[in-house]
Amino acid sequence: MTTAEMSSSRLEELLGDDASSLLDHQCTTVAAADLHLPGPDFIDRVWLDSDRSSQVLRNLAAIRDAGRLGGTGYVSILPVDQGIEHSGAASFAPNPIYFDPENIVKLAIEGGCNAVASTLGVLGAVSRKYAHKIPFVVKLNHNESLSLPETYDQIMFSSVQRAYDLGAVAVGATIYFGSPESDRQIVEVARAFEEAHRLGMATILWCYLRNSGFKVDGVDYHTAADLTGQANHLGVTIEADIIKQKLPELNGGFNAIKVGKTHPLVYEKLTTDHPIDLTRYQLINCYMGRAGLINSGGASAGETDLTEAVKTAVINKRAGGTGLISGRKAFQRPMDEGIGLLNAIQDVYLNEAVTIA
Repeated sequence: MTTAEMSSSRLEELLGDDASSLLDHQCTTVAAADLHLPGPDFIDRVWLDSDRSSQVLRNLAAIRDAGRLGGTGYVSILPVDQGIEHSGAASFAPNPIYFDPENIVKLAIEGGCNAVASTLGVLGAVSRKYAHKIPFVVKLNHNESLSLPETYDQIMFSSVQRAYDLGAVAVGATIYFGSPESDRQIVEVARAFEEAHRLGMATILWCYLRNSGFKVDGVDYHTAADLTGQANHLGVTIEADIIKQKLPELNGGFNAIKVGKTHPLVYEKLTTDHPIDLTRYQLINCYMGRAGLINSGGASAGETDLTEAVKTAVINKRAGGTGLISGRKAFQRPMDEGIGLLNAIQDVYLNEAVTIA
């Protein structure tokens, strides 16, 4: 039995009852031939005709050429901004070594990641030692978690210039689309991304939805394919080079919350209930894949983390996505187990038997 066959066999074992549905599904909504798919030539094939400067192209290539997935066109990124977004206690108490920024970067390097994304403080603390060893992505804004009454807003914690000075190849930011503060966040992030591109840095946008009105009759539409797809479309409009989005879990958000405009063909032709088709709809809103779609690995649930991470990777890859950005599932466990989980995600993208649907 070859290594590839062993890998596929292990993959089917991890996917369990979902193996056939996820590995054999054929997408009949938007054809793969119409997409800009990841590959070793992605920068030359997709970005060369854009307004991105030579320095931006170089840094986009630096991310795609690093780690175990280097040269494939796919990316595996370790994001650790949860110490601010969710508090240090909630994030690092299960594994206190990650209060030390160096261990965050070590996990990304030893885990074979293409890049590490974290706060100004984390990456600045170890930049001289590691910025030339793995691509750094500075997350510019955060939701601070000490306000009372509790609020949810993305506030700029850093400048693009500081990220550039410490050697980052890219900046990241979050916009809470649909929130009362989204107008200000869009303006701030658009300006920051313009500055980042001027300095030759790449841009990654966390395209999240946040509004209590997105919950209707007990159903949460924050991960609806049609709503998250539109968030992606707004993100690429301000020239995010890579879009980070949560994996879609349902559809029909526009019709349920009764805001904005949609079209019946979104639900009759461009999507089905299959998770790969829902994710492909997210992707086509990223200019048919010109801006890479990376899906979030989600929160740690313990024993099922490996299965859920691999499942998400299969869905993203078969939909035409560019990779995964997975944090808590990796750093909320011993480092060797975290490395193993990151490698398992990467193995999905290295496995040629997992094809575009």
